[in-house]
Formats: sequence, C-alpha cells, structure tokens
Amino acid sequence: MSLAKIYTRAQVGVDAPLVTVEVHLSNGLPAFNIVGLPEASVKESKERVRCALAHCHFLFPEQRITVNLAPADLPKQGGRYDLAIAIGIIVASGQLNHTQTEGYEFYGELALTGEIREVTAIIPALIAAANAQRCCYIPKANQMMASLVSSGVRKSVLSLRDVWLDLGGQQALPFDEHMECSDEDQFSAHIDMNEVKGQAVAKRVLEIAAAGGHNVLFLGPPGTGKSMLAQRMPTIMPPMQIDQALETASVYSLIGKNIDPSQWRQRPFRSPHHTCSAVALVGGSSTPKPGEISLAHNGILFLDELPEYERKVLDSLREPMETGMVNISRAAQQVDFPARFQLIAALNPSPTGCHNDKRSTPEQVLRYLSKVSGPFIDRIDLQIELPRLSTAELQSKAEAESSACIRGRVEQARLVALSRQGKDNAQLSSKELDRYCVLLDGVADYLAKATEKLHLSPRSYHRVVKVARTIADLNRHQDIMLTDLKEALSYRAFERLLSQLTR
Repeated sequence: MSLAKIYTRAQVGVDAPLVTVEVHLSNGLPAFNIVGLPEASVKESKERVRCALAHCHFLFPEQRITVNLAPADLPKQGGRYDLAIAIGIIVASGQLNHTQTEGYEFYGELALTGEIREVTAIIPALIAAANAQRCCYIPKANQMMASLVSSGVRKSVLSLRDVWLDLGGQQALPFDEHMECSDEDQFSAHIDMNEVKGQAVAKRVLEIAAAGGHNVLFLGPPGTGKSMLAQRMPTIMPPMQIDQALETASVYSLIGKNIDPSQWRQRPFRSPHHTCSAVALVGGSSTPKPGEISLAHNGILFLDELPEYERKVLDSLREPMETGMVNISRAAQQVDFPARFQLIAALNPSPTGCHNDKRSTPEQVLRYLSKVSGPFIDRIDLQIELPRLSTAELQSKAEAESSACIRGRVEQARLVALSRQGKDNAQLSSKELDRYCVLLDGVADYLAKATEKLHLSPRSYHRVVKVARTIADLNRHQDIMLTDLKEALSYRAFERLLSQLTR
C-alpha cells in the first residue's frame, strides 16, 4: 500500500488536537517533502527519520515521499511527530500492514540510532487519546509522567524497532501500569506549621484561606515569619483531587518538567523572585508557554517583597485572579492556560522595615505602598499585620498545633462548602452570594455601617461576605453570625494602615 494514515497529537496550550500523518509514495525522482504548516524543527525530522530507518535496518523507499500533517492550518512544531512519520513510511512501503496500526497513536522524537526520545505535553495527549479510545506508544523516558494518567492504555518503547516488533506481533510489549498513591503520602515531612513560633492570628488567617480558597496579604517587619507561614500553607490544604492533579500535571508537562509520582497530588508552591517579568509570571513568548501563575494552578503563588515587583507585573495578575484562566494572544495563535491559584503576598509596611520607624516619614511610607495598586489590593480577601515576636515567644518550648490538626478542620469546612454549593467560597458569584450567604437583619445592618465607615468597594464588600461564610463554616454555623462577620472585617489591615497614614 503506497498510502498510510497514522495518528498523533499536537500541542496547543493544555489541549492536544488530533494530527493525522498521511504518507504517500509515488514514482518520480526521490524526494522527501513534509507539508501541513511544519516549522523548522518538524522539517528537520526528514533527516532524523531517514537515518533512524537505515540504522534499524528498514528499507527507505527511493521514491517521491509526501508527508501531510493534517489539519493543514494548525502549526506543527517540535520533534514529537518523528515516530508517527517513520511508522507511516514503514506502512506505506509495505513493511508493515496498515491494519496493524489502526487504533494506535504514536508520540516520540527519533534519535539517529532509532531510539525514541521524550516529548513534552504527554499528559494532555494521553487524556485525549483515552477519550478517543486509542492505545498510545510513548517514549520510555515519559513513562513516569504518563503513569499519572489512569484512563486509557499505553506502551512505553525504547526504539523504533520495538514498535515494529510489537505491532507485527513478533515481540509483544506489556501495557504500562497506573501509579497509585494514597492521601497520606502527599505531604512533605520536612516542614510543619508547628515549627512557627507564635503568630496565632496569622495561622488562623491561613486556616480560613485554606478552607475557603481566599487570597492573603501579610504585613510586618522583617523576621516575623511571613515566608515561613506561606511555605507551610500547602501542608494544611487537602490533597488535590485526581482531576485537579491531572490539570496541574498537564501544565508541568508542557514545559517538560517532571513531577514526583509519590507526591503528585500535593498542592504546588511557586515563589518567583521579584525581578521576574510579566511574561515569566503570566506566560507568553512567541510560542506561548505557561507562566508562574499557571504552574501554581490549584496551589499557592507566593509573592514576597510585594512592592519590589514592577507595578505592571502585579496588575497583570488582576484578571487571572478573577477568572482562573489566562489568555495569551499572539499573531500566530491564541492559547488559554488554567491559573486557578491562591495568592499569598508579603510586604514590609515601610521601605525601612516598619511603618513607625523614625527613619521614614508617612509620605515616604505612602509612596512605597503606592507601588501596589488599589485594584490589586482589592482582590485580596484577608489582610493581616504580623507583630514582632517577643523574647518569651521565641524561647517558648510549648508544642504548637501541627499541620495535620489544622488540615482536619480545613477539610471539614471545605466538605461543608462543597456539599452546599459545589465550589469553594472564594469562587462564588454575586448571584450565588445572595443564595448561599444570606445575612440576617442585624448582621446585614452591621455590615452596611462598616462598609460606609471603611469605604469598602463593592468587590471588597463581596469578599468580606465570602470570608465570613468560610469563618461560619469553620465555626460550624449554618448562618453567618455577627461574630463571624466581625472577624472577617478585622482582616483588613492594609486598608487600616493607609487610613492611619492619610490622617
């Protein structure tokens, strides 16, 4: 048969659209042409495929070879199509029956020796192939990452000849197994919340944030434990669900970053340096790649020394914080990346470290804090000021509450919210607030007066209600009580600080 059809998949963000590799052999002067919008790395596959076939002792047809990568309007890049092209040539030249490749997809870059090298974005491709009910041949180097996907069947191969022997029934390869991992294995044993001395209020704020999916801002002088607290936030959060973990793993697979299979459901923690650019934080480049906010999907994004970031970099987070997605638009293509993260930000309330330090005037402090825009602060639900620790607290030998103990209360509160509305409290829309966060008359009147006195924006008003709903869940209150609302209003430290400085 001089025509062969082989299936593989492209990479477009976290999607893996099907690509049909059509190989046609015809009479004429020997030539090898690839069409279908291939980029330079795909065009170079001609030489890789030619050498790999020769090294594995396959017959390379001295005919006019035309390879079409359909659909033709989808840009193709990378070496992920090498294996599919090589199998297509083998089938088209009659060295393998075309019926033996039906129901299979092929991914892998070929070495000149015929070995199959790993490719990126393997998880989205495997999920899409499982939905299409096809078996996949994947590089052996991708086996660990691929083991996270429970659906579908796949075989890991080392070389082109292994694929040919398996398809021809001469030497069958075993199917890969799925990685099983219990909830207890998902937490790092190296860090725990009980290592943080004092700061009971800050720990309470992190508990509320973990239970409701809220964003947090820490204010305080250096050495008060802001970074320590943020780093331990994932230890009090429940492990990701399987579908959430696959979403996060899909993003990591786009950049070729491996995940520890024994802890793959642990919440990611990303802490970019304050010198990072908007592209590094949000994602982009000419070939769109995920940024830090997408790598923190379903986890924590920690921004330390917040005013040291460029203002335009911080403001680029405003839309993803609301929508949970980031859209990268370029002339060649438009790509969506998931970015449902929890933000923990930390800052010193003054360029000298403390806002009541005599080395800085109120005007200098205001100028320093104005590097962070009002709309950005408006999107942070919980704002807390951390005091300096006393010597007695530093030297205390009392055993603090462990992460496991706090996590138990967090999981209980999240289950209450999920059973009530099917999502975290922080993700409730305005219409859902009216339905699930009904305020009793006395509570509503108190919030109205507080809103006028604190000059809360409508967004801040709604966020206070969401935080109060989470506090009520933690306190096991069916309705939002006045004590829950007062506690929620007490976590507006940044606004209070600005009010003090502008008097």
